Amino acid sequence: MKQATLPLPEIGVIAATRGMLGAGVGLLLAQRMPSARARRIGSVLIAIGVISTIPLVLDVLRKVRASEGRG
Repeated sequence: MKQATLPLPEIGVIAATRGMLGAGVGLLLAQRMPSARARRIGSVLIAIGVISTIPLVLDVLRKVRASEGRG
């Protein structure tokens, strides 16, 4: 298994992006809010989660490749 060491703040950012994605999906699936409003808010949360995930994934992949070079 490949491993990379991540600082605690980076793990927190990763968790926050997962939370935004989950909240966005939850709003899209829930029936508690008017549908147009829930769709807008849910879509924004999903977009923020996806867009912020891309640089995080690239950073983690870079760290995994760097640790392979040392091993």
